[in-house]
Amino acid sequence: MKVVLAYSGGLDTSCILTWLREKYDAEVVTFCADLGQEDELTGLHEKAYATGAVKSYIEDLTEPFARDFIFPMFQANAIYENMYLLGTSIARPLIAKRLVEIAAAENAEFICHGATGKGNDQVRFELTAYALNPSIKIIAPWRSPDWTFKSRTDLINYAKDRKIPITVSAAKPYSMDRNLLHISFEGGVLEDPWVESPVETHVLTTPVEQAPDEAEYVVVEFEKGIPVAVNGKRLSPANLMRELNRLGGKHGVGRIDIVETRFTGMKDRGIYETPGGTILFHAHRALESICMDREVMHLRDQLIPQYSTMVYNGFWFAPEREFLQAAITESQKRVTGEVRCKLYKGNCFVVGRRSPYTLYDPEIVTFEADSVYNQSDATGFIKLNALRLRVAASARQPE
Repeated sequence: MKVVLAYSGGLDTSCILTWLREKYDAEVVTFCADLGQEDELTGLHEKAYATGAVKSYIEDLTEPFARDFIFPMFQANAIYENMYLLGTSIARPLIAKRLVEIAAAENAEFICHGATGKGNDQVRFELTAYALNPSIKIIAPWRSPDWTFKSRTDLINYAKDRKIPITVSAAKPYSMDRNLLHISFEGGVLEDPWVESPVETHVLTTPVEQAPDEAEYVVVEFEKGIPVAVNGKRLSPANLMRELNRLGGKHGVGRIDIVETRFTGMKDRGIYETPGGTILFHAHRALESICMDREVMHLRDQLIPQYSTMVYNGFWFAPEREFLQAAITESQKRVTGEVRCKLYKGNCFVVGRRSPYTLYDPEIVTFEADSVYNQSDATGFIKLNALRLRVAASARQPE
């Protein structure tokens, strides 16, 4: 029996690696996608082999992650429940895609993930896997009757018994996920939604109390809705995200504390730090405001909740998401230009925008005298729009 395990080296997957070997006598191939975790990957090969893996993959996927997943999603201005910029959600399809591909290359019949039976990730991983390989077999330990652990405390004790090196403890039992777009914290003291998040959950963002007292400006350049440069310097997709994370994090931009509704229906509290993504979100919308036709924008905006929910729930490789993406790509043809943002104490203020395809005409919109717009034209426009209201007001009203 050969299994490809989505492996992070954290508590769950470290224990699962050992459990797969003990329970099924499985050959375990570990796969970790480098999506921008940085120092979290240090020593991961060695840890996987020491825990019993027969082979360990660590692949740098930061460029395709930014180019093919983050940027198309930000073209859509995706945001879940008006707060969450989908940092974990958008990473799962890429990880699952490579899991399936590695399983084929290794002649492995099974893939395995460490997502719990309560959360969203189980759905995201498995929907992607089945969409790409309908015959793949999946081991989800947290849903298996062979899995006797009931809590993270059980896993911590199991890891101690098996001498599995872990960084989590009963005092800080956070579930963390970090990538190029964000870092998230769940669990532990955060399960009480009234308790303020501890200072150690500040990783990508400076606490606002310690952020610089002087504002900093950043200019983001877009081509057809895709960011291509920061402060006049063209960067690769991954490096552009790193630079915006650095700038936004320095000023405490992009940290939120929310309670969201999981696909399974339960409420969950999470701390998210998304500094670069927050800058991109505001800058992109600002550029659209001068480049995009009103009716196209309004129609596209109606699609944002559906698109965001598709990403959140794991339907990235579903035909409906691909259908919407084609429409969104079409809507971005004119979204080229620059946006200037002011970063200060956790805030990202848009203070300037310009585009060669701008629909903003100062000669028309000016409050001063002009020769291009006849204000009396508005009289007929108003009367036509008021016609149905006047008819309704004049009609006999029901008693």
